[in-house]
Amino acid sequence: MDPTNPVIKLCIEGTQAEFQGQSDRAYRLYQEAWNAAEDDYEACIAAHYMARHQADPHENLRWNQIALDKARAVSDEQVVDFYPSLYLNMGQSFELLGMMSKANQFYDLATEMGLPHQGV
Repeated sequence: MDPTNPVIKLCIEGTQAEFQGQSDRAYRLYQEAWNAAEDDYEACIAAHYMARHQADPHENLRWNQIALDKARAVSDEQVVDFYPSLYLNMGQSFELLGMMSKANQFYDLATEMGLPHQGV
């Protein structure tokens, strides 16, 4: 990831705010990143971070699905290394909704791409 990209910079700032216990500020920065996204790659990154701040599991799933859809729309290799995390987050979203079969499908995809999986 290019740390000079404005969307990525906002997401980094948001993560720093999270580490400082400033959840509301982090959410605003992620929302700003989403609004600033100019292509599918940037939208994928911003949606990934937006998903982290959704209290409603359905909204969490929705944002994770947006991130995955945007990644799939990227025509080059920019997001290849990001897929394991996207799949893991999709699995977690489905797990939060009690949809274990669907969760395991995404956990398996993440595992196939190199992330270890404990199983649910």
